[in-house]
Amino acid sequence: MSNTGYARVSSDYQDPTAQVNALRAAGCDPIFVERASGGTMERPEWHACNRGLGKGDTLTVVRIDRLGRSLTDLVSTLDDLAARGVHFRSLTEGIDTSTPLGRMFYQLAAAFAEYERALIRERTCAGIDAARAAIGRASPAGGSAGRRHSRTSSAISRADYELRVRALPQLPEC
Repeated sequence: MSNTGYARVSSDYQDPTAQVNALRAAGCDPIFVERASGGTMERPEWHACNRGLGKGDTLTVVRIDRLGRSLTDLVSTLDDLAARGVHFRSLTEGIDTSTPLGRMFYQLAAAFAEYERALIRERTCAGIDAARAAIGRASPAGGSAGRRHSRTSSAISRADYELRVRALPQLPEC
């Protein structure tokens, strides 16, 4: 059962030394150090760290924002770790999922992530409804709303066919 540390800084200009020292003081070995924005999926050190974690291991970070790009991403990562029997610990926030309080925090984070997803879906549906309403509404000068088509009707038909054939992801039902 290892106590694995993960440190991440967002740019080459930032220094991970403080994070590494805190992880060492917390007894972490090994420690993976990443120099990448949290918004990118290209995090080879994170992938190596995650692959090495197994049942009974603990993943330790200095701050919880070092692990996930968003609350939804964080909960997804914590779900994956929990399913594999890996504990999570954040030094600054005092979170430790091997304790009842740490598990409660995890459950609260999951509830907020679900709420965040519901709000995003609601806003997406409202935007789609507004766009659909605008298409059917006449412009003040007469005619239809929006700009003129820059393509001929045959080009539009061809593009419509291509979109259906390639089976692009569907928009949510509103």
